[in-house]
Amino acid sequence: MRSNSETSSQAMASVAVANAALGAAFERVFSILYEAITDVINKTRMYESILLHLKGTLDQMRPLVEKMVLSNRERDLSEERTNRLIKRMEKAEKRVRKYSQLPWWKYLVRFHYAKKLVQLEKDLSGFFQVELPAWNAMNVLDVLESVRGPEDISQRLSLTRLNSVASCVVPRLRDFVIGLDVPLKELKMQLLAEEVSLLVLTAPGGCGKTTLVKMLGHDDDIKGKFEIFFVPVSKTPNLKVIIQKLLSKDDLSPPFQSDEDAIDQLEQMLVRQNKPILLILDDVWPGSESLLEKFVFRLPNYKILVTSRTVFPRFSNTYKLKPLNDDDAMKLFCHSAGLQDGSSSYIPDGEMVKKIVKGCGGFPLALKVVGKSLCGKPAVAWLVRVAKWSDGCSILDTDIESELLENLQSSLDFKGPEMILGECFMDLGSFPEDQRIPVATLIDMWSELYEPVVDGIHAIANLHEINNLNLVSLVATRQDVSEVGSYCSEDFVLQHDLLRELAIHQCRKEPFEQRKRLIIDISGNINIPKWWTEEREQPIDAQLLSISTGEKFSSRWCNILPTKVEVLVLNFQTKNYGLPEFLEKMDKLKVLIVTNYGFFPAELGNVQLLGFLPNLKRIRLQKVSIPSIFKNPPPLRNLEKISLFMCNGQNFRNCSIEISNSWSNLMEINIDYCNDLLEFPTCLCYVVSLKKVSITNCHKLFALPIEIRKLTSLEVLRLRSCTNLSELPESITSLQNLRILDISDCLSIGKLPKHIGELLNLNEIHMTGCLRLRNPLPPSTMNLEKLELVICDKERAKLWEPIREYFRMALSLHMDIRIAEKDINLNWLTNRL
Repeated sequence: MRSNSETSSQAMASVAVANAALGAAFERVFSILYEAITDVINKTRMYESILLHLKGTLDQMRPLVEKMVLSNRERDLSEERTNRLIKRMEKAEKRVRKYSQLPWWKYLVRFHYAKKLVQLEKDLSGFFQVELPAWNAMNVLDVLESVRGPEDISQRLSLTRLNSVASCVVPRLRDFVIGLDVPLKELKMQLLAEEVSLLVLTAPGGCGKTTLVKMLGHDDDIKGKFEIFFVPVSKTPNLKVIIQKLLSKDDLSPPFQSDEDAIDQLEQMLVRQNKPILLILDDVWPGSESLLEKFVFRLPNYKILVTSRTVFPRFSNTYKLKPLNDDDAMKLFCHSAGLQDGSSSYIPDGEMVKKIVKGCGGFPLALKVVGKSLCGKPAVAWLVRVAKWSDGCSILDTDIESELLENLQSSLDFKGPEMILGECFMDLGSFPEDQRIPVATLIDMWSELYEPVVDGIHAIANLHEINNLNLVSLVATRQDVSEVGSYCSEDFVLQHDLLRELAIHQCRKEPFEQRKRLIIDISGNINIPKWWTEEREQPIDAQLLSISTGEKFSSRWCNILPTKVEVLVLNFQTKNYGLPEFLEKMDKLKVLIVTNYGFFPAELGNVQLLGFLPNLKRIRLQKVSIPSIFKNPPPLRNLEKISLFMCNGQNFRNCSIEISNSWSNLMEINIDYCNDLLEFPTCLCYVVSLKKVSITNCHKLFALPIEIRKLTSLEVLRLRSCTNLSELPESITSLQNLRILDISDCLSIGKLPKHIGELLNLNEIHMTGCLRLRNPLPPSTMNLEKLELVICDKERAKLWEPIREYFRMALSLHMDIRIAEKDINLNWLTNRL
């Protein structure tokens, strides 16, 4: 008679044999189905999308089902689930083979079978989503049951989180890493600061943010101090899924009742930890500020590190990762191209490598992608790549760099109201590489193209959003600001060359004739498009037309019909430059921007063509001489604003009083860095429509004419950094509509007009750096009852204190005296020398 132990052993052996057979059957049927789907996809495009879904489902199921079958072999578990899956897969294999043999003309039958394939995919997905998690829960239960006694609760909690810890560990570094040692030290220092609880690591896509946080997560100092949780986020993050990973909610615990429930459970888990916690949220996308705030708990020794392509203004602690420097970029490229280990069959010369590395702009992803694409290639492949780039072909224009293009383009996935940001970003490609772009220029463009709002408030807001997305770098030159739109006359943006190429690439997606913006970059006479030299008239539908020419440009303009162009940007480097003849056809033109990027000033010709532009509203000229425009002003009845930057003062010699009739709607004039301007042109004092006059950094200006009193509509007068200006004329007190007076850094002004109190609508005075203004202010300043803000330095603030006290005590009025911070920087020198 057999003992119970013998019977049990035989039963277990029988189960093991049965389960082994079951596992073999599963593996056989799974392979047959997988091969059938793959074979049909390769041979026919019929039902391709449905079969791809089926194949994807099987790819997901394979590792988990194999684990389940292996477990069934080892333990006495029910065979029902595995048998059910085997039957479904056998049925699926027969259907796939049968449906693939249907002739193309059996439309109705094909539709019927397609519906069955969709249902089959749903059945398999259901097994994947419901039954496999149930099996996994049984495994977790078995593990928990092995822990005996209520005294082992901590062990139970530890085992419950095993899966979470495994899924939230910091991934190991797989790639060659160079140039991140210094950023790692800086990031650690900033993260470990006591006052920092949430730190955002930000940079454009492809700069190595994830690589840097992986290095941080494997750093001995950080691992020794923190328990680290690493969670990849996404464009469409799911709060419950993220917390599910952190808490291992695939066990027997009930599902979260709400987001708040998930957050509460996460906080409870964090409170139980005995070690400081570092939560790394990788790849957080714009618009996720509210998500990040849910992970912020007032707990000691708890920090959050976020990687994102965007800056989140709501969180003040930010570390910006910069592209690699030239030396590190060269090392990374050489490694990726196999130039260091000798795996490349061709070793290019140093100059060729430098050109290619420069084209990658220090972006690690670009260096890796381009390097790998050339690794092992013959000399001709290297020569072709350099030749294409030299001829103006972008690094993003080849299929080889599709991975890089997709990565960068993902930052431009704007929807709804944010689509305007994508449009503004593409406009930035209108300017030459390695040059600063004045903010005032962008305001002129965008105020007419997108947001016709006073002072360009929306344009500035869009620029800040683009800056937060790391698509440009906004450089502010001064800090003593008060009014939106008034501070940007010296501010500028810089755009990385690779991001500029991205902007131009986006512009070229449309057919030539249908592009909203047409950007033409001609270096010398070698990159001229074919249609440029054709005799026939080339129609274009672009709203924005940008043409950049080099030093050797022959000044032979193309024959185009640009009747829809609203913004024209002309960039050149020659000593003499004539406006293009096609200007007379641009009757819808609103904004004209002409910039000389050459070393010497240039004289602008064909100025008479401006008379053909009835809708022109804004003109901006840089480093050009156009005396004829003021001597014989063309009739520009709709001209509202003219800006002259680094233009000679000779432009105003023999200035005609007729300008008041020709430009009868002119409301704003800006003259900046006009080195030989001695006096404000008297002829402009008769343009009574002027509301804003800005003369800044004109160091030889010594006087304003008495006739300035005729500008009765003037609201803003800026005379910033006119260091030789010794006084303001008494006639300025006739400007009854003046709201803002700015004499900052006018070093020679020793007093204010005696009757300045007659400026009854004066709201702001800026006078930082007026070093000679030391005597008490005129008594009439007590009549400035609408004065609300004075921005000055500490010395000048003492002069205003009695006035403020008088306003408060006698008139019950509030006047703010704001001390401007010392702003010593050389940002304003960029690209001016």
